Amino acid sequence: MDIRTVPNPLVRAGGRWLHRVNQRHPWSHNDHFHGWILRRLPARRLRVLDVGCGNGLLLGRLRGRFDEVLGVDADAAMAAIAAKRFASDLAVTVRHARFEEVDGTFDAVTMVAVLHHLPLEAALRHAAGLLTPGGRLLVVGLARADSLTDLAWDLPSSLLNPLVGLIKHPQPVRAPVDDGGGGAGDDRAGAGNGGAGEGRADGEPMMPVRDPAETFAEISRTARAVLPGARLRRRLFFRYTLEWTRPLG
Repeated sequence: MDIRTVPNPLVRAGGRWLHRVNQRHPWSHNDHFHGWILRRLPARRLRVLDVGCGNGLLLGRLRGRFDEVLGVDADAAMAAIAAKRFASDLAVTVRHARFEEVDGTFDAVTMVAVLHHLPLEAALRHAAGLLTPGGRLLVVGLARADSLTDLAWDLPSSLLNPLVGLIKHPQPVRAPVDDGGGGAGDDRAGAGNGGAGEGRADGEPMMPVRDPAETFAEISRTARAVLPGARLRRRLFFRYTLEWTRPLG
C-alpha cells in the first residue's frame, strides 16, 4: 500500500517528502534482517544454501558458520559479482542457476527478498525437500499490502524509515527525485522500503525487482499447509519472516 497514491493531497505530499528523504539517506532493509537469520541457524552447520544470493553479502556472513556455503542466483550479473567476490575462497561456491535446479541436502536454506520472485508453494516444497532432518528454512520476505492490518504495519514503517536512514547513512547522497512508483510493499530502491533493488553508487548493477503478488495472509496459509509448524511474523520495514525446521523423524 503506497501512501503516495492515496487521494488525499496532504498524505500524497507527505509520501513524496518521505521518498526524497529516503533517497538521500538510503539503507538496506534486507541487510538489516541478516542478524535475524544468523541468530536462528541450526545446531548442525555443514552446508547452507542462500537462494538469490545477490552480491554475496549474506554469503560472507554465513561463511565461517558453515563448512560449505552455496549461493545461487537466477540473474547472471548478480551471480558473477558474488562469484568474483569469493573467487579464492574454497568454502564458498556461487552458481548462476534457478532455485528449482538446485539439488543435494543442506542444513539451512536462506531466502532474503526472493520468495516473491518464485512460485510460492512449489518453492516452499522444494526448500523443504533440500533440508536435512533438523535443517532450517529462514525466509525474509515481502508481501502485497491488502488490508487495514497491513496498513497498520506499513505506516509506522514509512515514518520510521527516514529516521533509521539518518542513523545508518547520515551523509546524504545525491540522487534524482522520483515521485513515481516504488511503493512500500515492493523491493525497489528509494521508495521508503530499502529493498533488493537499491541503486548502487559503486557501479554494480541493480538487483532484479518484482512486486509481491501474495498477501501476508495468503503466504501464511500456504506456508502452514506445506510446512506444518512454520512460524511467520509481520515485521517493521515492509518485511515478514518465516522460520521452519524439518522434523527429525
